Amino acid sequence: MIIGSHVNFGSKQLLGSAEMAVSFGANTFMFYTGAPQNTVRKDIDETLTKKAKEYMEHHGIDINNVICHAPYIINLANKEKEDSWNFSISFLKNEINRITQMGINYIVVHPGNALKLDRMEALHNIAEAINNIITPETKPMILLETMAGKGSECGINMYELKEILDNIDLKDKVGICLDTCHLNDSGIDISKFDEYLKEFDNYIGLEKVKCVHVNDSKNVMGSHKDRHANLGYGTIGFDNLINVIYNPKLKDVPKILETPWIGEYPPYKLEIDMIKNKKFNPNLEQELMDLYK
Repeated sequence: MIIGSHVNFGSKQLLGSAEMAVSFGANTFMFYTGAPQNTVRKDIDETLTKKAKEYMEHHGIDINNVICHAPYIINLANKEKEDSWNFSISFLKNEINRITQMGINYIVVHPGNALKLDRMEALHNIAEAINNIITPETKPMILLETMAGKGSECGINMYELKEILDNIDLKDKVGICLDTCHLNDSGIDISKFDEYLKEFDNYIGLEKVKCVHVNDSKNVMGSHKDRHANLGYGTIGFDNLINVIYNPKLKDVPKILETPWIGEYPPYKLEIDMIKNKKFNPNLEQELMDLYK
């Protein structure tokens, strides 16, 4: 099982991210190369990257399973202000260059918000933007994330994702990241996940799924809210999420926790223990407080 969580990318960069992942008992992780809400970025330190790769190899983390997430400020869907659209393209190109430097193979991208645009036009804008970003030489794969349908989000179902994929020139360089909270909030019943995968396979192809974000949801199915909950503490439920994580069709796909911190502390070590033991922990908050005392 390839399991990890979101981790920080601070002063020690990839090395610090790897060290945090190991402290959680993970064998993969996901990171942003800077704050997800702004454009401030520090140069990639090649010495720290080299140390990170040595550390990961020693601790059994395959860099081929490590995921980067693009910042939220990127919006490839709306082209009304062409300068803003071009900025999103340029910034995502820069993020791809940064992870290429580090040898990371995947970057998850929120497809974008249509805002006042016609949705079909917005979907085609996303594809056009990606066609402007990737070249035959691009190494990392862009993973379009399934979205909850909050506001004017694009990519809220497999039909919208397929519309984007169908209009991308270099199709082998674009995949999909499933998010369980987003799927639930968009209207997918996670208790029938096998049925969803079968339909997805027929329509898009399961080989396109390269990452799964594992999150419970604070909202009911179809709410279009996108509010993550801790494992087993939401409306999806622990057993349904375990069935997603252990689904044999996704055996070799990295699973990444993006569940909320509890107070000041990340819950990932205890949630990863839950996953490995396949046993719900009803005392997560108290045990987390004890862990970080």
